[in-house]
Parts: sequence; C-alpha cells; structure tokens
Amino acid sequence: MRRLCLCLLLFVALAAGAKEPDPAPVVEILVMLDLPAPHFRPDSYVGGDYRKDGGHAMRRRIAEALAREHGLVILEDWAMPALGVDCYRMGVPAGGAPERVVEALSRDARVKWAQLVNTFVAQSSDPLYAVQPATLRWPLREIHRTLTGRDVVVAVIDSGVDASHPDLAGQVLAQENFVDGQAYVAEVHGTAVASIIAARADNGVGIEGIAPGARLLALRACWQQSDNGTRCNSFSLGKAMYAALQRHVQVINLSLSGPPDRLLGELIDVACARGLRVVAAVDPHSRDGGFPANHPGVFAVSADQPGAQAARVLYAPGRDIPTAAPGARWQMASGSSFSAAHISGMMALISQLRPQLDLAQLRAALVADRARPNPGVDLCATFTGLTGTCTCACNASLTSTTAQLR
Repeated sequence: MRRLCLCLLLFVALAAGAKEPDPAPVVEILVMLDLPAPHFRPDSYVGGDYRKDGGHAMRRRIAEALAREHGLVILEDWAMPALGVDCYRMGVPAGGAPERVVEALSRDARVKWAQLVNTFVAQSSDPLYAVQPATLRWPLREIHRTLTGRDVVVAVIDSGVDASHPDLAGQVLAQENFVDGQAYVAEVHGTAVASIIAARADNGVGIEGIAPGARLLALRACWQQSDNGTRCNSFSLGKAMYAALQRHVQVINLSLSGPPDRLLGELIDVACARGLRVVAAVDPHSRDGGFPANHPGVFAVSADQPGAQAARVLYAPGRDIPTAAPGARWQMASGSSFSAAHISGMMALISQLRPQLDLAQLRAALVADRARPNPGVDLCATFTGLTGTCTCACNASLTSTTAQLR
C-alpha cells in the first residue's frame, strides 16, 4: 500500500511538472473586404487606431463568418481606405492547406482578394571591409553647399532606427512600430540605412548622410533575428506603407526583397500615382531583381554585384559603406540595401531641387557615369542637367556622353 501511494505521488509530481507541448505553428493569410465608398472618409483612418465607420461592424461579421467557414482565426484587422479595403489578418491552424483556403476565399463574392502573408528579407551582407568609403564616388561636400534635402521627409520602412545615435539625433521626426507583439527597438539594419540617407553633417563624429537636411519617418516593419538577419512580412510592410502614404512623405526607402505581393504592389501603385519616389533594393540572386524592385514605377537599385542584371537597375555605392550602428557605434556594411539608401538620399536632394518633377521626367534625368564598369548614377551630371549650371565639379561624362539611365 505504501509503495502504491509513493507511485501515485510520483505520478502527480511528474504530471504537475510536465511541460505543455508547444502550440502548433499557424500560417497567416490576408483577407481583403470592400470598404464601401459612401461610408468612409480617407482622413478618418489614422494608423491602427482608426475611427470605425458605420459599416465596420458588418464587415467584422462577414470576416467572422468567413473564418468559421474555413476554420480560420482572426488575428487583427487594419483599414486601408486608399485601397478601398479592410484588411483582415487570419491564421490557418497547423495541418490546414493555406493555398487552398486562399483560392477558395478569392472565389467568394464577399472577398475582394485574399493572399498569403509573404516573407521579405533585407538585402545586406555581413563582412566588414576596412577600405576607402564608397561614398567618395559622390562629391557630397560640394553638393551640400547647394542641396541637403531640406524640408524633404523620407520614410525608412525597415527594422528599428536608433534615433538617439549621435549621427541621427534630431533627424528622426517620428518612430512607429508595426511588428506584432514587439516593442520598438533600435536595430542594426534600419539604423544603418537611416544613417546613409540622413546622418547629421558637421557634428564632429561618424559619417555624413547623402541628404543631411532631410528628416526621417522611421517605420519599423521588420525585425532583427538572432543571426542578425532581418525579416518582414506582407502585413507589417503593408501597415507601414499605408502610414507613409498618410504622412505625405516624398521618398519611401524599401531596402528589402521578397516574392510578388498584391497588397504591397497596390500600395506602391498609389504612392507612384501621387508622385512619391519609391526606392527598393535589388535581390542579386533574382533574375528580374525581385519584388518590389521589379514593380513598375519603383527605382530599383543594386550594389556592384555580379548577377544583378534586372532591367532599369540603378547602380550606387554598396560595398564597404560606413554606417551608424545602435549604441553610438559605427560599422562597415555591404549590400544593395545600402545602395538603395544612397539613391533614397539622392531622391531627397532632387525633391528639394525639383519637387514637382514627375517620375518619368525624373527617371529620364538620371545620367549614368560611363567611366565605371557598372554605370552608376553621376550625381553632378544629373544635377547639372536639371539646373543648367554646375552644382558641383562637372563630370566629364556630362559632355562626353548623353547616356541616361532608363
């Protein structure tokens, strides 16, 4: 009897201390429901804390019905009036078939469209090289006598930016977090990209941004992983893109790449229709440059990396770039993420110089530096062509070639 009691006590103790099994992973999808035009005003939705219009309860009931019918779990919803949709993020429990669910939902008359939540990665590489800064290609000191990007706002849609860094203090207008379940934190990739665009000039430390007079909207849609990789997804990026549209920025920097994505594509179309300069990093491993670099209207940018042969690609410094790092540090970085940041800074300078220039005119105005193996943008020649006067030491390419980047 005593032995039986001891066995029972041992069983109870083991049961009490047993670890609950981890929950099964959930695949996420996005379901778009129509926002009827008569029932909303675009300015009545601000970020995620929007004032719900009269039809929101009805759309919520539709979303709940769709979730029940397909065995889904509603995780969050976000209104995007510029696209005319209420976006519902839903989970497909483990063992489900997300592709089939998306296909079935796309045929449902109640649904505008449905898609998987895609994953995007920052286009950077880890090795650091103690060599001359690549930014010496562009005579920034001369350019900054005339142009600094003053009064231009650049949206950095990336991982968290360290706004307290000595090179970024006072450069960040606002920080917003769109990564679910996480607080805003300063991270390596976002801080590096932000510093290339708009690091303070003449502060006695660190680096100088391409457009030190510009100001940044730091929208955290990506997160740093334990291996220092940086990841984003359709929903976090979509919310950040929408916030950038609401804030009336002039330039949007997307130093990332992933699969084609309808939500992001439609938001980019809205941005381009408004004349915003959308800059994206090329994926050197993708034949067409990857999305969103390959999307119409986007300025696709690559470092001098073999294999980046996408049409319409702009080449900019992207190797051995000194950048700010969280914690009042600096480091060297390489990759097309940082090339894109250079072009975003250049777009800020051009936006100060010619704010009304449409995207077709802007693309036609970019002059190639044919003196280099990969014809990067010749900043001086481009500005001289736009102004008719030499804003910096005129490059020979201005007179020796009429080649332009298309």
